[in-house]
Amino acid sequence: MSRHISLHGRTGSAAAALLLTTALLLNGCAAGPGTAEAKAADKDGKTEKAADAVPVEAVAASRRAVAASYTGTAALEARAESQVVAKTSGVALAVLVEEGQQVRAGQPLVRLDPDRARLAVAQSEAQMRKLENNFQRAQKLIGQQMVSAADVDQIRYDLENARAQYRLATLELSYTTVVAPISGVIASRSIKTGNFVQINTPIFRIVDNSRLEATLNVPERELATLRPGQPVTLLADALPGKSFPGTVDRISPVVDAGSGTFRVVSGFGEDAEGLQPGMFGRIRIDYDQRTDALVVPRLALLDDGEPAVFRVRAGKVARVPVTLGYAEGPWVEIREGLAPGDLVVTAGKVALRDGTAVQVIGAKTETQVAKAAVPAKAESRQ
Repeated sequence: MSRHISLHGRTGSAAAALLLTTALLLNGCAAGPGTAEAKAADKDGKTEKAADAVPVEAVAASRRAVAASYTGTAALEARAESQVVAKTSGVALAVLVEEGQQVRAGQPLVRLDPDRARLAVAQSEAQMRKLENNFQRAQKLIGQQMVSAADVDQIRYDLENARAQYRLATLELSYTTVVAPISGVIASRSIKTGNFVQINTPIFRIVDNSRLEATLNVPERELATLRPGQPVTLLADALPGKSFPGTVDRISPVVDAGSGTFRVVSGFGEDAEGLQPGMFGRIRIDYDQRTDALVVPRLALLDDGEPAVFRVRAGKVARVPVTLGYAEGPWVEIREGLAPGDLVVTAGKVALRDGTAVQVIGAKTETQVAKAAVPAKAESRQ
C-alpha cells in the first residue's frame, strides 16, 4: 500500500511539471507576436512622423550689390572698314603687304607700273613751260602796244589750263603707288605681283580693329533708361571665362516704327584684346545699381502667378507674396515681403503647400546658387 502511494505521488508531480511547462510555452507564444506588433507599430509611427516633414533646400535672404541691366546679343563690328581700290590701271610691280599685317594710314600697299603716267607728266610739264614763256613775253610786249590785251588774256587762260593738266598728270602718277586709306589690319588681299590691275578694282580690305562696336536693337520702353556713357559688359562664346568692359557710345534718337526698337551702339577699346570682328557676344548694359539690396536666388521664386516665395519658420513653410526689384544673374531683389536672414526654399517647392512641415537638409552658398541658376537674359521686367 505504501508503495502504491509513493508511486502515485511521483506520477502527480510529473504531471504538474508538464502542465507548468505547457503554460509557459503558451504564454511565450502569445507574447512573441504582440511584441513584434508593438515594435512594428512603433517603427511605423516614427516613419510616418518622419514622412510628414518634406526635405527641402533653403537659402537665407541677404544683402549685396545688385545692378539693373538690359541684356541682348549682337555681332561685333569694326569701327571702320575700307575697300582699297586702284585709282589707275597698270601692272602690279610689287605687293608690299600680306593678309593679317597691321598697316598705318598712308602706308604704301602696291606699286603699279608708272611709265605711262611719267610720260604724261613730262608732256604736260613741257606744254606748261612753253605757255609760261609765252606769257612772260606777252607781258613785255603789251607795254609796247605790240600785242592786244585780249591776246594776253588768252595766253593766261591757256597757261592756267596747262598747269591744271600738269597737276592732273602728277596726281595720276601718285596713284601708281596704292596707299592705305585708314589704319588697321589687312583682312583680305586679291592681287599678286605681276597682275594687271584695272581702275576702280578692289584689291585690299582693311579693318580697323582698334575699337569694336556692337549694335543692339532695344525695345522702346528702355529709351528713358539707357544713355551714352553707361558701362557695358560683353561675354563672347569664342572666349569662355572672359568678360570685356565697354561703354555705350551712342543711342539713336529715333524709334523704328516697324519693330518698335531703337539702336544702341556699344564700343570696346583697348581692353578688348582677343575680340575679333564678326564674333557673337552677349552684352549687358548696367543702367542703375543698388549697393545694399536685399536679394534671394531666382530659384526661390514661385511660378504660379504673383511673385511669392516659401519662407521657412519653426519647421513649416508659409507662402509669402513679395515685391520684386532689380534682377542680376541668379539674384533678384526683394523690395517688400522678407527680412534679412529669412530662409526661403530653393529646391523641393513642388510638394509644398502653405503650412507644410519641412526639414532643411542643405543650405546653398552664393557660388552654388550662381551655378545652379539659369542665366537671365535681361532685367526681370523685360
